Amino acid sequence: MKLQDLNTQQLKAVQTVNKPVLVFAGAGSGKTRVLTYKVWHLIKEKLFKPEEILALTFTNKAAAEMKLRIQESISCDGVNVGTFHSIGARMLRMHISTLDEGYNSSFTIYDTSDQKSVIKEVIENLNLSEFKELNVGFLKVQIDKFKNDNLSIKDVEAKAQTFEDEKIVEVYKAYCEKLKSNNALDFNDLILLPIRLLKENAKILNFYQSTWKYVLVDEFQDTNSPQFEIVSLLAGKHQNITVVGDDDQSIYGWRGAEVGNILKFEKDFPGATVIRLEQNYRSTSHI
Repeated sequence: MKLQDLNTQQLKAVQTVNKPVLVFAGAGSGKTRVLTYKVWHLIKEKLFKPEEILALTFTNKAAAEMKLRIQESISCDGVNVGTFHSIGARMLRMHISTLDEGYNSSFTIYDTSDQKSVIKEVIENLNLSEFKELNVGFLKVQIDKFKNDNLSIKDVEAKAQTFEDEKIVEVYKAYCEKLKSNNALDFNDLILLPIRLLKENAKILNFYQSTWKYVLVDEFQDTNSPQFEIVSLLAGKHQNITVVGDDDQSIYGWRGAEVGNILKFEKDFPGATVIRLEQNYRSTSHI
């Protein structure tokens, strides 16, 4: 691995360290390459220790690929590479009891199937089966939306206007209570509860800001509001952050992704260096 392998803009993204960096990168322009080289550069130049670096991705496949590329470039088992949810789960295993919510560190993580089973049980317990519009699929979408928007039960109650709204609130409340009684979290909780940890406990916030001194985020355009918030909390103090994304390509709109996050990055991280990767290495030349 050599810096000479990079084009001018890629090199700038890799070598710009002491300030926030926002990289706009289209398909095939080498964004994963930039992130991998940046981790390599930070370690090789002894700017940061491997364990001080946190790289966030959206899928386990992307995390595994990045880990492999980093490992091939430099021996560094200590780099923290994972999805938002896996990193959130790691934080909660250590600190969830401090939230005073009744959870303990042996909590279960419910997948989509588990989530639907709980909602189905709630519907039956609340005698809502006759309301066909309040089906499991619809209610799951509503609950996910509430959580992606970081809305508490009280927030949702305040917005309820119709009979249907009120029933949805009842389901949301019963769903949350059911998970808590089972010492279980859904995937949304793996982001929302770490945010609460960081916002409500200055000692824990300082611990993670001091532990992860450089933060990198892949596919930043696919972050939703809670994910953007957790990134801002982790990197807000030291401002050592590089995010890479394509403002023209967001595939997770259905899950609350906000492409506006990439556009407001400069507001949340003032003085950021903005770099555009415009050379496509994936497409073939014109015939």
